[in-house]
Amino acid sequence: MTSFTADNEEMRVRAGSSVRWPLTISSDQKEVSVHFDVATNSDNAPEWNVFLNSGKDELWSNYYSKWDYKLSLPVADLNLEVQCPRGVRYDDFVDVTVTVDGGNPITFRATARQSILALKTQINQENSVAESIYLKVKDEVAHETEDDVNKNDIYAVLCPTTLKGYIFVEGMNTDRMREKPRDIRKARTFVDGEIGIDEIQHYLTPVSPVKGVTEGDLVELVNGPFKGEKARVQKIDEAKEEITVELIEAMVPIPVTVKGESIKVIGK
Repeated sequence: MTSFTADNEEMRVRAGSSVRWPLTISSDQKEVSVHFDVATNSDNAPEWNVFLNSGKDELWSNYYSKWDYKLSLPVADLNLEVQCPRGVRYDDFVDVTVTVDGGNPITFRATARQSILALKTQINQENSVAESIYLKVKDEVAHETEDDVNKNDIYAVLCPTTLKGYIFVEGMNTDRMREKPRDIRKARTFVDGEIGIDEIQHYLTPVSPVKGVTEGDLVELVNGPFKGEKARVQKIDEAKEEITVELIEAMVPIPVTVKGESIKVIGK
């Protein structure tokens, strides 16, 4: 009697990376027959690589023309590995169905997801580089043909105001992503490796303009009718992101309420 079990939860994988599912196969025989079926969601999708491994040792892959493999038992650390091609498009997927000794098949799905890369730029030119990338991609999309649809390699560019000399680029094909800024002035090189969404999450959450401001702080008004005036913070309304200040050089102390982004702290 043969037993085949596995947790076949769907996995998401970046282009050029791989995912693995542990497999458990037991039998009263010394050898079992393993059959593979591999199907993608698109006829013209790039080829996904599929491997059956024992630990790090490859036992079978879809490089071979045969879809059946005789597996000797017992085998340690058996796993199914799927490698995502670099030319993949967002949400492309592959289904790998494994059947052991003609029993109940188990299907494993790997779905392509985007990558995030960090691009170095000249200091204080982050916005310029981000804008140039945006315009380049926009122009490519405007002139794409039916054959080019879904071949855009960049989906988003993040330019944090608090980070100097770097921007973040999101896309699918990391090889083509790295080629995009080559003719853009002020752009430098991509940092090796990819960035996890958790590493930039704090840049995606807007920071309140009143954060760090306390009552009694000495501030300068940077816009509005009192631009250039110095004042003391009297009250902070975090919900409305407003600050009430008292102008230092005014003849009559009058409270003035301004938006948090209208002041710059110059002293405590």
